[in-house]
Amino acid sequence: MLRTNPAFLNLIDRLHAENIEQKNISLKLFPAGFRFINQGEKIRNIYFIKDGITKCFISEENGKDFIIEFLGKGEVVGELEAIKKIDCLCNVEAISEVTAYAIPDFYFLKLIETNIEFTSILLQELSTRIIQTSTRASFQQLYTLEYGLIKLLNLQKEENISVSKEDMAAYLGISIRSFNRTLKQLKSKTNVDESLTKLLANLG
Repeated sequence: MLRTNPAFLNLIDRLHAENIEQKNISLKLFPAGFRFINQGEKIRNIYFIKDGITKCFISEENGKDFIIEFLGKGEVVGELEAIKKIDCLCNVEAISEVTAYAIPDFYFLKLIETNIEFTSILLQELSTRIIQTSTRASFQQLYTLEYGLIKLLNLQKEENISVSKEDMAAYLGISIRSFNRTLKQLKSKTNVDESLTKLLANLG
């Protein structure tokens, strides 16, 4: 639900600390709500999240959004587009204030060619992403919407963030109407954790 990659962050932290790398690796600050990667545009920088949480989502032609994943510390965005030399496949937007390392696409590709540790961690990241995507697809088939909503509420509680009803519905792949129906059903349950009950009340 919230992907992180501490190993990748540790490596980028080290590379940024080296004087020779600082001209190619810069630190950027994005306020909550800022979209720093836009679907359909050319990729210029690859970003590694240092702090904060982002959402990666696809905007459909009918105006609806589908959230692929929530990304946290150490996660990389824009790497597939740089490798394949294609336009951005999705949008990436800050949910909380986000600090991220920005690496120009040409230097990102150079690191893949010259830094074995970097390439190894990147391959692990891409492999993990495929596995988690498959697992999520199975999860959504096997478990109820109520269970998925509880996981989203737990994410908010653990990370002390606020995720809108629209974003939760987009992550679960349902309409706002279906989300509100699921919300109402969950509120009627008596076995919901007290802290989650407060979050449910805030959702209206």
